[in-house]
Amino acid sequence: MTAAPVGRALITGAGGQVGLAVQAAKPDGWSIIPCGVAELDVTDAERVREVLQRERPSVVIHAAAFTAVEAAETAVDRAEHVNVRGSANVALAARAVGARLLYLSTDFVFDGGRGRPYAPEDAPNPLGVYGRTKLGGEREVGQILGDAALVIRTAWVYSAHRRNFVQTMLRLMRDAPEVTVVADQVGTPTWARSLALALWSACARPQLRGVLHWTDAGVASWYDFAVAIQEEALAVGLLDRAVPVRPLRSDQYPSRVLRPPYSVLDKTASWRLLDAPIWHWRSALRAMLQDAARPVGHA
Repeated sequence: MTAAPVGRALITGAGGQVGLAVQAAKPDGWSIIPCGVAELDVTDAERVREVLQRERPSVVIHAAAFTAVEAAETAVDRAEHVNVRGSANVALAARAVGARLLYLSTDFVFDGGRGRPYAPEDAPNPLGVYGRTKLGGEREVGQILGDAALVIRTAWVYSAHRRNFVQTMLRLMRDAPEVTVVADQVGTPTWARSLALALWSACARPQLRGVLHWTDAGVASWYDFAVAIQEEALAVGLLDRAVPVRPLRSDQYPSRVLRPPYSVLDKTASWRLLDAPIWHWRSALRAMLQDAARPVGHA
């Protein structure tokens, strides 16, 4: 006899690196409705209502977002439309069908000035448009859904897919004579698969609400992260030469965005409440690069 399904999850932003990882990590018993921007533009309120009314998910994993931190500073209206209004659209549609909502947020809701890990209950103070609009999305889903919403903040997400810091570093290390990387911004790299497993664990725990933090374990500067990427990529054959990696101060790096200097998130509560693997960021990076180096179709 076939077991009854655990639940039905609709994924917004299904074509992004987190959305792809969530689909790849789907546990047995769950059915999924993956919705990329072509299937579900979250800024189109009527379309969002139509899709959720038709699909009737039990939970929505809301990963769609405007995540281009630099671009958000000039595309303010677009960032607000996607991250704030779009999240409200998804929350309203979820409420109409009785679905729970998991909203993916960011360490950029904090200013990074306190020098110790941020707990979920710490007061946010975003420095830029991206963080401000993601915080706005948090507040919209909380106000609309109350206990039926769970915010999960994460940081420095990467995977083998789409544009991210790891892919950028690998490209530069193949093509450039040297790489320069900021060394005075500290946080925690997070493999998208690790985050996906935490999201699925949260889906299976409907009693969870409010705000949780999830990243891999440990801390690193962007410079530390870049050095590790080169070392691990050389070890698995994704790079065939080493290039110098030079540290920079933030004021030496051309950017229109103020970034938090210390955005490590306190995961004490989520590591207790969620049944998901806790990997050190370096171990997770190694596993991702080993997967990426494995020939297609090789088990």
